[in-house]
Amino acid sequence: MKDQNLSAIANEFGSPVYVYDAEKIMFQHERLTNAFSEIAKLRINYAAKALSNISILKLMNKMGSGLDTVSIQEVKLGLKAGFDPSKIIYTPNGVSLEEIEEVTKLGAQINIDNLSILEQFGARHPKVPVCIRINPHVMAGGNTNISVGHIDSKFGISIHQIPHLLRIVENTGMNINGIHMHTGSDILDIEVFLYASEILFDTAKHFKDLEFLDFGSGFKVPYKEGDIETNIEELGEKLSKKFKSFCEEYGRELTLAFEPGKFLVSEAGQFVAKVNVIKQTTSTVFAGIDSGFNHLIRPMLYGSRHEIRNISHPEGKQRFYSVVGYICETDTFATNRRISEIKEGDFLAFSNAGAYCFTMASNYNSRYRPAEVLWYNEKAHLIREREDFEDLLRHQVEMNFDKVEA
Repeated sequence: MKDQNLSAIANEFGSPVYVYDAEKIMFQHERLTNAFSEIAKLRINYAAKALSNISILKLMNKMGSGLDTVSIQEVKLGLKAGFDPSKIIYTPNGVSLEEIEEVTKLGAQINIDNLSILEQFGARHPKVPVCIRINPHVMAGGNTNISVGHIDSKFGISIHQIPHLLRIVENTGMNINGIHMHTGSDILDIEVFLYASEILFDTAKHFKDLEFLDFGSGFKVPYKEGDIETNIEELGEKLSKKFKSFCEEYGRELTLAFEPGKFLVSEAGQFVAKVNVIKQTTSTVFAGIDSGFNHLIRPMLYGSRHEIRNISHPEGKQRFYSVVGYICETDTFATNRRISEIKEGDFLAFSNAGAYCFTMASNYNSRYRPAEVLWYNEKAHLIREREDFEDLLRHQVEMNFDKVEA
């Protein structure tokens, strides 16, 4: 997917626009599968929250992936995309018992992360297979908002509550078929991951009828040229050895599961926006684009870095710009970033825009959400139309105040 392809897509479908490279997604899936080729039973469950467009989900299903979901809506999207219910795992947080029971009827694998709901669900549905999400109390991740396995996290059942957990399972006669953990995102040090895996193994020894162990994900991807990333191949070699050793001790072969989202789709995504204005102040040159954090919130929310290229004039002289959006408050994508000289009307491409970008977009300032395009077999395929004015009003109910009684 070359810069001229991105420019052509922006001209055809309008800007801003999200573009995803199917070839890169398939490459990442194959890379992860190959890293764990020594494992007889491997399940890659794509984390739908990263990018939930129905066509992306269908592509994942076509590759043989399972699906990791966090809401009943994502479960239904997965079913709509053709996933077998048995290949969908549902890992909610803080949802009602009623929602979990509704998902049970749909046939997805239930994953419960708190003692209260576990006890209620077990008392009402003791025969339904349930996975348990533990909190290993391991601080991992590139940002406090995405570190989810530490002691103060709202996610998972504390490993210090295992005795209570075992009493609930014994009293209800529940069928526990899996153990799950997720320590955080953007994990770089695989030793931290391997350390947490030992905690998962120790917890699993308390349960005699397990079918799988789910190690979560959080693999770090590169955000700029020369950036460091999780060494998937090294992790595959070391974790596979540990997992096979555990299975021998456990007495049977279990399924090793992961739930990558960012790893599969982040680098495949490009966000293309047009420069509306170049604004010079006393100390800064601003490049103002036809978008804002209503379309790409990660830099403002997480301080995330997205490489920005001028795809209209890639060979131009390098200058320093602060790239900003059109939202009515501080809305900065990059500060004093070195970019090829920008002119009004140029297209800028933001890298690593495949994960947690469109899915976190909104209609703030009553702006429309962009189109999405999948680059597949060397052609651009529209997979989501750009919103219009009718979309803003679609679910609003307009009152007639002249007819409302005092």
